[in-house]
Amino acid sequence: RLLAASGLYLTEPVGYTDQPDFINAAALLETELEPLELLHALQAVEKEFGRRREIPKGPRTLDLDLLLYDDIVTDGPELTLPHPEMSQRRFVLAPLADIAPELEHPLSSLTVKEMLDGCGDDFSAVKFDK
Repeated sequence: RLLAASGLYLTEPVGYTDQPDFINAAALLETELEPLELLHALQAVEKEFGRRREIPKGPRTLDLDLLLYDDIVTDGPELTLPHPEMSQRRFVLAPLADIAPELEHPLSSLTVKEMLDGCGDDFSAVKFDK
């Protein structure tokens, strides 16, 4: 069940830069799925929308990341929670701050707002006007 959705943000690609800008957003969900089951469900949706994993961080039709799941901390072969790069990516934190600015990172205890305020990346995340 969708509990909240952020605005849309136009963001520059990170890593592989020879591709168009991205549109990023964040959603807060309620689910009965376990974290790995949810990841697999998200990957199935990506595949339905034509996602192919040919170039790491390369062009893609859809990219659904699982950032946090309650206070679970795990580092497995398929899933690491919290997402290892989320605190260093403005394109992740800006939309997430729209819907959950006081949500705390389970390892650092910093809020999403605090992580965004301290985010050192130079990439833009420009919110679309409604």
